[in-house]
Amino acid sequence: QVQLAESGGGLVQAGGSLRLSCAASGRPFGSYVMGWFRQAPEKEREFVARITTARTLGATYYADSIKGRFTISRDNSKNIVYLQMNSLKPEDTAVYYCAAGAIGGTSGHDYNYWGQGTQVTVSS
Repeated sequence: QVQLAESGGGLVQAGGSLRLSCAASGRPFGSYVMGWFRQAPEKEREFVARITTARTLGATYYADSIKGRFTISRDNSKNIVYLQMNSLKPEDTAVYYCAAGAIGGTSGHDYNYWGQGTQVTVSS
């Protein structure tokens, strides 16, 4: 069992930056692929980024919509995964969720554990 808790959301102007954190507790954090997803009002949840385990060299993968602006990273010694978001746009407004899974693809079904989410609002 893994418990996840996101933090770092808030209100920011377009062009600004935020760093989201997701703290994990429970089973060994390093053995899970970690992902970030988001859900905007009246839209389906969408994949944002994921990072694999240390054993697979922490490979990253990003959605095209945020590539070059967002960076996912993890600190296995602190059981935390980050999402650094730069050059934010109003369309990035959403609730952001972190997730942990053994498979860790781009589908929500690939993840077994989810946090409660943190709101990110980007004003124009």
